[in-house]
Amino acid sequence: QGLLDADKNGFFLRLDGWRRVRELTSSPHTSDRAFVAMSFDSNLNAAWADGLRPALTQSGYRPIRVDFEEHNGKICDRIVAEIRESALVVADFTLQRAGVYFEAGFALALGLPVIWTCREDDIGNVHFDTRQYNHVTWSTPEELRKKLTARIAATVPRIVI
Repeated sequence: QGLLDADKNGFFLRLDGWRRVRELTSSPHTSDRAFVAMSFDSNLNAAWADGLRPALTQSGYRPIRVDFEEHNGKICDRIVAEIRESALVVADFTLQRAGVYFEAGFALALGLPVIWTCREDDIGNVHFDTRQYNHVTWSTPEELRKKLTARIAATVPRIVI
């Protein structure tokens, strides 16, 4: 593949070889985890159960919602740890929870892909700082599942190495 070269002292990586090493060691896509940031309001239970969770599972990711994870520590520490272990973050801004904004911003700072979602009737309330991001808007959990599955396939398909 032209990644290695050799001389009398042995083998060494060429520039393309170093690029390939960086690509393989820096890709967050080797994880199967997808952190979901969303309001835990019971009105969004169907969005989780019939939209977000099945879309991620169908796409090859293991969805992580921190309120379903067992732990003994502080919830904020758990959130940070889970995001760090994830390949991507799905942030649903429906009901405008401040924590969702924090979690999406933290993921961006780590260089993780973020998929922005919001229920159609609440998209007008999304903070202006995040409006430039292409949100997946949805009106039913089934629509959310279909649109999120398509967005994942188009932008962050699960890569298995």
